[in-house]
Amino acid sequence: MLGSLRSIVQEVNAARDLPAVLDIIVHRVREVMHTKVCSVYLRDNHSDTYVLMATRGLNPDAVGHVHLAPGEGLVGNVVTREEPINLERAEAHPAYHYFPATGEERFSAFLGTPIIHHRQVLGVLVVQQAEQRRFDEGEEAFLVTLSAQLAGVIAHAEATGALAAIGQQRREAKFSGLAASPGVAIGRAHIVAPPANLATVPFACCMDVDAELELFNQALANARTEIREVGERLKGDLNREERALFDAYISMLDDSSIAVEVSDRIRQQLTASRAWAEVMLEHVRRFEAMSDSYFRDRAADVRDLGARVLMHLRQQQQIERDYPEKTILVGEELTAAALAQVPREKLVGLVSVKGSANSHVAIIARAMGLPAVMGAQELPFERIDGEDLVVDGYRGELFVHPSPELRRRYDSIVEEERELARNLDHLASLPGETADGHRVRLWVNTGLMADVVRSLERGAEGVGLYRTEVPFLLRDRFPSEEEQREIYREQLEAFAPRPVTMRTLDIGGDKALAYFPIEETNPFLGWRGIRVTLDHPEIFLGQVRAMMKASEGLDNLRIMLPMISGVAELEAARKLVERAYAELVDEGFKITMPPLGIMIEVPSAVYQARELAERVDFMSVGSNDLTQYLLAVDRNNSRVAGNYHALHPAVLRALSEVVRAGHEGHTKVGICGELAGDPGGALLLLAMGYDVLSMNATNLPRVKATLRAVSRADTQRLLERVLHMQCPEEIETTLQDYLKGLGLKALLQPQ
Repeated sequence: MLGSLRSIVQEVNAARDLPAVLDIIVHRVREVMHTKVCSVYLRDNHSDTYVLMATRGLNPDAVGHVHLAPGEGLVGNVVTREEPINLERAEAHPAYHYFPATGEERFSAFLGTPIIHHRQVLGVLVVQQAEQRRFDEGEEAFLVTLSAQLAGVIAHAEATGALAAIGQQRREAKFSGLAASPGVAIGRAHIVAPPANLATVPFACCMDVDAELELFNQALANARTEIREVGERLKGDLNREERALFDAYISMLDDSSIAVEVSDRIRQQLTASRAWAEVMLEHVRRFEAMSDSYFRDRAADVRDLGARVLMHLRQQQQIERDYPEKTILVGEELTAAALAQVPREKLVGLVSVKGSANSHVAIIARAMGLPAVMGAQELPFERIDGEDLVVDGYRGELFVHPSPELRRRYDSIVEEERELARNLDHLASLPGETADGHRVRLWVNTGLMADVVRSLERGAEGVGLYRTEVPFLLRDRFPSEEEQREIYREQLEAFAPRPVTMRTLDIGGDKALAYFPIEETNPFLGWRGIRVTLDHPEIFLGQVRAMMKASEGLDNLRIMLPMISGVAELEAARKLVERAYAELVDEGFKITMPPLGIMIEVPSAVYQARELAERVDFMSVGSNDLTQYLLAVDRNNSRVAGNYHALHPAVLRALSEVVRAGHEGHTKVGICGELAGDPGGALLLLAMGYDVLSMNATNLPRVKATLRAVSRADTQRLLERVLHMQCPEEIETTLQDYLKGLGLKALLQPQ
């Protein structure tokens, strides 16, 4: 049945809308399993019932009219049990519920499996037979497997269909993701799509059909010319079979039926890019659904040809796009480079289909004070270009075509936030200390020059983490030593005489350089951070030299090494830093050796914290990565994002161990993860004894207000209570109640 399973999934993926998806399922499953009936029930979110949406074998007039509540009938029982029900005589089961409209009294054998997506039951897939028999284990396993594979497709088809209908009626639509950066953004969507990815071409209409047809025909002509030239140039290096591929490409471009299909869609006012992408993807899916392996392999050729023509279409459309006021950037997987392309004064929010609240772009969004939602997997983002949006970065929610009432509600939240910010302005000049006089340094995490003014306005006492990889991410090559020196000098001068902690290049994981690709199966456990730069000392030495040159006359530089997992890595890096210093002194630079520190972000460093502390000038915990590694949760994977808890008891115990070991080694210990910027988290870190809390500038006033309202002795009692708790949800609730008890409810997320 594996071939049948793959075939059904491919056909479903090729379907244009939800009705087509459901029709394929009931038709093909009944055919493959040789049953009399196959039906699909889907959840109606408004009535919280499960509705018969498609059937082969029951009365088709019953579609849309049969509703079952959770627990009602056999279908409702599948929903509540969240597991298959397999019955030889369905009518004898106490939960059996007969609906005359369906005509199902003729059927005895019943097998129903839940369609579950993100822990929610979207629907139920049912097969039935007239004779009394129990479906065997293989049949049940097939239906369970199919239901699991189809869940995501159905969820996406539901969202796309709902949005299309709402687009015609201009009604409000809500989508959920992960809260990645706090705040509310109200603006207009701007879609970011890879230039040659057929699947991400935004849905867009054109006003001038003739101009779009001319654009399409010109792109076809340019693609033909390019393919002929490449084929001719490589003629001597290719065998006959390889040369035939170029001929096949030309043949497809000359195929009038494809051109007619695309032209027809353009005449329906689709843009040339969207029309071409739709037609080519349909052809790709047809090839993928074929049983013959030769023809399935041709799908890749069709996709490649489609991408080539799309590149020509895009090249001809490369007129500088005018970003609207209040731009909300939306894409399948946003990058730091995409953010940098939008004028900062116009960018108000971000939405990404992939990624999580702790992915690199989410961290940059928090640093820039931009509300963001990540992991909005069901959002048909290609269909919302130019639409009005509300982004709720507190709850991880996104609204398309927001109603006037919803906009008014969110406008009031925005005003509340502005009022709170105004009320906290007076704290900027006050020290970060508790009511009983315990001093804590409050520093900021930065990466862009845009952070500087905001950081200083909010009273930052230094920089606990300057992400030097950001300038690398925004270029198409490694920046030269002099280019780096200029960038670092700006940062050091802006904060002088305050200390600036510069982390050496931390690439790998979710921070990829287009010009230095790292392809790995498990990048977070692979070649990243200090591992890359120790393997490439020329990159490391150039960067460290640029940092030290930039510090001449200022002496406020601190150098921090990322991803240190043991003493050997630290000593190897130290030798390179000392070598760079000696070289610069010999060259006549009047510099002092900057303090050298490390990040504690892998479990091995936690257990060697004492030995490491004795060899460095300072330590700083990167709690985001440490949490990821301790809990074995990929922070970019929205499917497991619910398992990522910065307040997990294991994380808190590790944080306590690090600061204790650091102080025993007579070393100052800070933290530069997102936990430091959370008012409740900051209370626990204060109690543990952290010397420096480094956070994004947006959160600094909230944390300072929290610390100044408590005594350290009280927070230590709070920490003692918390460390005996066994689940992060209990800890989070306890911290919220504690802050409310102090009269600091306004510092929590707005309701």
